[in-house]
Amino acid sequence: MSKPYRRLKMHFLNYRARILIGIAVVVLVILAIWGMTSLESYYRNITLATMPMQMLLMAVNAVVFVYLYMAVFRGGFSRMEKKDVKGSDVNVRFSDVIGIDEAKEEAWEVVQLIKDHSKVKKIGGKILRGILMVGPPGCGKTYLAKAIATEAGLPFLSMSASEFVEIFVGVGASRVRQLFKKARSLAYGFGGCIVFIDELDAMGRNRVFNQFGGGSETNSTQNQLLVEMDGLGAREENVIIIGATNAQEEVLDPALLRPGRFDRKVYITRPSLDGREKLFQYYLSKVKHEASIDVGHLARKAVGKSPAEIENIIKESALIATRNGKDVISYKEITEAIERIELGVKNKIKMTDREKEATAFHEAGHLIVGYLIHPRNDVFKASIIPRKGGSLGVVHPQAVEEWFTKDCAVLLADIKSFLAGYVAERIKFGATSNGVASDFAAAMNIAHHMVWRLGMGPSGYVGDYGSVPENQLSETVKTKLNDDTNQILKDCMHEVEELLKQEKVIFERFAHELLVRQELEYDEIEAIFAEYGKANPRTFQKPNGGVEKPLSEPGS
Repeated sequence: MSKPYRRLKMHFLNYRARILIGIAVVVLVILAIWGMTSLESYYRNITLATMPMQMLLMAVNAVVFVYLYMAVFRGGFSRMEKKDVKGSDVNVRFSDVIGIDEAKEEAWEVVQLIKDHSKVKKIGGKILRGILMVGPPGCGKTYLAKAIATEAGLPFLSMSASEFVEIFVGVGASRVRQLFKKARSLAYGFGGCIVFIDELDAMGRNRVFNQFGGGSETNSTQNQLLVEMDGLGAREENVIIIGATNAQEEVLDPALLRPGRFDRKVYITRPSLDGREKLFQYYLSKVKHEASIDVGHLARKAVGKSPAEIENIIKESALIATRNGKDVISYKEITEAIERIELGVKNKIKMTDREKEATAFHEAGHLIVGYLIHPRNDVFKASIIPRKGGSLGVVHPQAVEEWFTKDCAVLLADIKSFLAGYVAERIKFGATSNGVASDFAAAMNIAHHMVWRLGMGPSGYVGDYGSVPENQLSETVKTKLNDDTNQILKDCMHEVEELLKQEKVIFERFAHELLVRQELEYDEIEAIFAEYGKANPRTFQKPNGGVEKPLSEPGS
C-alpha cells in the first residue's frame, strides 16, 4: 500500500466526522434550494421572512451542542489538545547538538534503527520500542530528541509527564490512550512517529499499592502507558517513545525499564572541555563580540557548566553590554555575567565599618586557605560587596579541570576552606558572627558524609552506616561515629588556625585590599601572592618558562 494512499486514508479516518457533516450540509442546501423553487410566491416570501430568526435559533442550538459535545462527549476533563509536528518542521539537525558527542553517537544509532526498521523486521527482529534519556537538566535531552525526529523524518509529539497526572480518577489513563491513538494514526500515515515525554519520573516512579489492593491515579496512568508500549493491537505500528528524566534511574518503576519497553538508555552528561569550547564558539557566533575573547579560557572557567548554563551566560553578557551602552560583548561582560548568575546581583546595602571589616577578614581567611592548600580549586574572585540572598561577601572558587571523584585530601581541603572564615574572625576579633552558619553546615555535612558513609573516620569504621536505620545501630557505634566527625572538624580547624597565623602578613594584606578595593579579581590575587613568593600550588613551570595547569593533582 503506497504512502500517499495511506495518508489519505489516515486523514479520512481522523476527520471523517467533519467530512460527513460537510457532505450532509451541502446536500441539505441543495435540497432547500430545490424546495424553495417549488413553493408558491406567498409561502416563499413567508419562509424568507422567518429565515433570519430560524438561523439565529439554529446558531444558538449549535453553540450549546458543540459546547456539550466538546466538554462531555469528547473526553471532558481528559480532553487533550496536542498537535503533531512534522520532523522537517522541528528542523534541529545533529550538527546543531553540541557538547554531548557520546550521547549523539548513541542517538545516531537509534536514528539508523528507526530508518531501517523494515530491514530489522525482515530478519525477524522487532522495531525499537523506547529510548530513555537520563542526565542533569539543561544538557540537551529535549534538543537531542528533536534532532532524532528531524533526522528520521518522522512526526514528533511532545508532552510533559505532568500533563497526564490529574486528581480525577482515570483522566491520566485516558490521555495516554488519546496520545497513543494519535501516534499510531500518524505512524500509519508517515511510516513512524516519535513521542517525547519529558520529566518521565512524574508518572513513571515506582508504583505503590495500598492495603486495600488499589493504587493512586499515577499508578493507573503508568499502567496504561505500560500497556500501550506493549503494542497490544491488531496492527503493530512504528511508534517510538523517548522518555527524559533528571532523576536517578532507580527512581523509575522496573516495569518501564525492562527490555521491550525502554530498549535503549542514553546517558547525557555535562560537556567536557572540548564540548564547552564548541558551545562558547557556537553561542558567541550568534552575538557581536570582540575577536580577542579566548574561548579556551572561558571553557576552563566554566567547568561543570551545562549547555543551557553556557547559553545563559552569553545571553546575560549581551544584556549587560546593552545596559553599558556597548555594541559588542567583551570578556568583561562575560565575567560579570558568570558572577551575576553564580553569585547573585550586587545589593546596595550600607554596612557599618565594623561589619565591613569583619567581612573582609572573614573572606580573606577563605581566600588564603583555598588558594594555598586546595589541590583542585583556584580562587577566581573575592568580594565584600553584599549580594542578594543575604551574603555580605564571597570568595568564588573554580575547579581548574574536570574531576569526577573526590578523595580524602580533597574533602579535607573543602572542610578547611569552609572553616577558614570562622577561624579568621576568631584570630582577628576573638569572637565570631552568625555569618559562619552556612560554612559550618557545609563543613559538617562533608565530615559527616566522610565518617558515616565513606569509611574515612580516624577510628577506622568501614561501611555505609547512613544506609542502616539508626535504631539498628548501637549507641556506642553512633557516639563513636559522631566523635570521629567532630575530630575531623577540630583537626581541620587547628590546621587552618596554624596556617593563618603563619601567614599573618598576607592575611592582613588581603583584608586591607578588600576593604579598599571591595573586590579582587584572579590576576590581582595571584599578583599579591607573588609579591610574597607564594606560587600557585596548582601550576608547574614548563621547560620554555611558561606556566601550565596540571593534568593531575600535585604529588599524584
